[in-house]
Amino acid sequence: MSTYVFPARTTTADIELGTTLQPKFGPEGLIPCITQDVHTGEVLMFAFMNAQSLTHTLTTKKATYWSRSRNKLWVKGEESGNVQHLREIRTDCDQDVLLIKVEQTGAANASCHNGYKSCFYRKLADDVNPADPASFKLQFTSQPLFDPATVYKKK
Repeated sequence: MSTYVFPARTTTADIELGTTLQPKFGPEGLIPCITQDVHTGEVLMFAFMNAQSLTHTLTTKKATYWSRSRNKLWVKGEESGNVQHLREIRTDCDQDVLLIKVEQTGAANASCHNGYKSCFYRKLADDVNPADPASFKLQFTSQPLFDPATVYKKK
């Protein structure tokens, strides 16, 4: 049982139009979280939070997520030094998605583990033909800011 408690979800009216945060964590105890640069509005990444990581984020003011692959809390920047300092938390109308606005700091000022400022560094080519799977080509929209091999050391 989680010791991290948020207000219980009440009525649809309270959830959608009220003034109390009542996050809806999914069946696995997770809520999607979109992370955005507070200054530019650029979407930096998408991850999941659980009640513990959301509480940790609120307490430390450092973006903290739940790593599904490692099954543990993940403080952004704990290895890379590229820390996301919390500036604002928003929720959508039915409170089942979070949007956090952060100030990204660190030597590379990057959020992606592949070395890019944003995890969204590719886009689908404009000439895609839905009837032709070979046309689903991705194009890079930015350059990496650091070499991940020199930042992340496998333990």
